[in-house]
Amino acid sequence: MDEMMQSLQKQTDLNIREKANLIWEIATHLVGLFKPHEYGKVILPMTVLKRFDDALAPTKKAVLDKYEELQTKHVVNNVLDASLCKESGMSFYNRSKFDFAKLVADSDNIEANFEDYLSGFSDNVKDIITKFKFADTVKTMADGNVLFLVIQEFNSRKGDMSPDKITSADMGYIFEELIRKFSESYNETAGAHFTSRDIIYLMTELLIAPEKDEIVTEGCFKTAYDMTMGTSQMLGCLTERIKAINPNAELTCFGQELNEETYAIAKADMLIKGGNVSGMKQGDTLSDDAFEGYEFDYIISNPPFGIDWKKDKAYVENEAKLGYSGRFGPGLPAVSDSQMLFLLNGVKKLKEGCGRMAIIQNGSSLFTGDAGSGASEIRKYLITGDLVEAIIQLPNDLFYNTGIATYIWVISKNKAVHRLGKIQLIDASKCFVKRRKNIGNKRVDLSDECIAMIINAYNAFEDGEHVSGGLKVESKVRENNFFGYTKVTVETPITDENGKPVLKRGKPQPDKSKSDTESIPLLEDIDEYFKRNVLPYNPIAYMDRSKDKVGYEIPFTRLFYKFTPPRKADEVFAEFKQLSQEESDLMKEILGE
Repeated sequence: MDEMMQSLQKQTDLNIREKANLIWEIATHLVGLFKPHEYGKVILPMTVLKRFDDALAPTKKAVLDKYEELQTKHVVNNVLDASLCKESGMSFYNRSKFDFAKLVADSDNIEANFEDYLSGFSDNVKDIITKFKFADTVKTMADGNVLFLVIQEFNSRKGDMSPDKITSADMGYIFEELIRKFSESYNETAGAHFTSRDIIYLMTELLIAPEKDEIVTEGCFKTAYDMTMGTSQMLGCLTERIKAINPNAELTCFGQELNEETYAIAKADMLIKGGNVSGMKQGDTLSDDAFEGYEFDYIISNPPFGIDWKKDKAYVENEAKLGYSGRFGPGLPAVSDSQMLFLLNGVKKLKEGCGRMAIIQNGSSLFTGDAGSGASEIRKYLITGDLVEAIIQLPNDLFYNTGIATYIWVISKNKAVHRLGKIQLIDASKCFVKRRKNIGNKRVDLSDECIAMIINAYNAFEDGEHVSGGLKVESKVRENNFFGYTKVTVETPITDENGKPVLKRGKPQPDKSKSDTESIPLLEDIDEYFKRNVLPYNPIAYMDRSKDKVGYEIPFTRLFYKFTPPRKADEVFAEFKQLSQEESDLMKEILGE
């Protein structure tokens, strides 16, 4: 990784956590008035508002002066908005005479003044406030005599969120740390997790690895999409990375998020950064696709896994009937796990001839479902369509809310020539550094060196190990057909008293109690496999080829498994004798014998 990337990666979580913890401490004023799992309803919108307040502070007076001038001229609507945005230097503004400092200066009228302050924001900020359902929360705080105290705390040094002191990237992670604290009180499931920056940095590197020469060219313009964007940090990090390579490159971001509060934070973050706010949509990606017909250069996403799609079932099944003109033509996975639906959504939205996607999946996407099942058909579509470029296994305990095995799938509609017809598997499960302090289930990190080793293995595109100190990354490259198999039905005929097959119309009759199947790799000759692996053990068996089904799976674990022979019996016995002697000597010492 280059120097800029290292600089980004070296931003520690420590300052972010400390800032988030200081902000969360404000919740002590809410005890008794709100339940612990409700604190986020106060802390999150107030943090957003203070971020807006600090961002607008340098131009506050100029905006008020301009507003007074325009009022005398009876300027309204779009012209008013455009003029005030120009004055604020942002795509939003606040025309109220109040800011947090002035609110604190008048404690006797805090509720009325705060309502005036909120009503002074531009409509795009009011939409964010609405998404938080903040009006009732403000009323509760006012009635409970804590509104002033909370605003006062946010106006203190702990609440300083000026853009010149906290970068947009770090602010995004502060938001996510606050959301994590909020989510923990709800005991949210492992699938509803957030993605730490080390994982995101790896994903961004994988996305742009083959395209750096293109990115540095003059007039580079790209689009990016996150179908489950959270607070939009993946899009933010991808933007940072591309700008690090070429400051003049343009990346227009789009995203959709189901949770209203999280969406509000994403939109707030995009407003402050001056990004594509209109590209931020709230809603269910599976049943309310906000980007139907869109195509993107990059897709980066960490969709929920282990989450069912029962509530979307009717819509998804209806769209599946559209075949390949819709998103779910290849097939439907089990209702219990929605992640492969997001995978198909991403494939549909990649630009033909150039689109690239990095998406996180758990292990079930590799192998779940028998030949002919929806999951197997999805893998068949991806593999036979030569869309899967690489799959990288990540270390366990890398996420905040789950410790299970996870994988980054790199999907490409523009594979390099040397990658055509092949898939690269990278085992990076042993490439991590332990954290000094756990954050939830996150016990390990991907260091700079870890990311560099994974990218080096990816670029090398060959079988081999990359080892540095105690870190290890292993790569294997296989033909697409390697992952396919034919599921063949093997029948044993009914036999007479002499053990000979009973024929009917010249054909043996299967003993249904003895039916079996064999999964035969596509790279193998089926007849030869049958002669070698079945007939020696069942000489009268035969294959019913009318029942053949072709399936696809990715046996990741099996490919990287290394047999460790058991220890020799005499070694184990010698060790046992030694331990027994040590135990005996210790007892004698204790008993004074």
